[in-house]
Amino acid sequence: MLEKKEIRKKLLKIRKKNYFEISSRYFNPIIKFLKIKNKTVNVSLYYPVNYEVNIINIIELLKKKKVKMLLPVIKNNNKMNFIEWKPKDPLKVSSHGILEPVLNKKNLIPDIMLIPLLAFDDKKNRLGYGKGYYDRFLNKYLKEKKNLITIGIAFSFQRYKKLSLSKFDVKLDYILTEKGIEI
Repeated sequence: MLEKKEIRKKLLKIRKKNYFEISSRYFNPIIKFLKIKNKTVNVSLYYPVNYEVNIINIIELLKKKKVKMLLPVIKNNNKMNFIEWKPKDPLKVSSHGILEPVLNKKNLIPDIMLIPLLAFDDKKNRLGYGKGYYDRFLNKYLKEKKNLITIGIAFSFQRYKKLSLSKFDVKLDYILTEKGIEI
């Protein structure tokens, strides 16, 4: 079995070579998760880099719902927090090369997390970039927030036969590809 580092390198090349833009229809299964009545739902997004699935199209769909959109912010202590972001709010490039909100707002815990990944397997395990930001965040908050929904966002070609795991890796609830949502 290949090591995680080798899998990351391989999948980054494959994703760059096979990348394509997706339509906003791709996100319809996520909108169904927003069973919104009178409660505002916190949805964490990410700004795509390195040929990740471009989720910017979902912003238009979410603006019509009772949703707070959150973006991740990496702190100096290698921890990730999420803060509210509105489409007209300014962004800056972080030291990791990722767009983050400029405005300093209070940290919020997502109800639904859209999570980028390099690879996933049939058991909804995810392979990220190796820094562990999402896993650390999820290991902390899944204990407090039992109803937190995690959705890995990927292309179907990012499926990997079997990923090796560490005790810190967190399994996702769902994987969304251009072929639909995997339950």
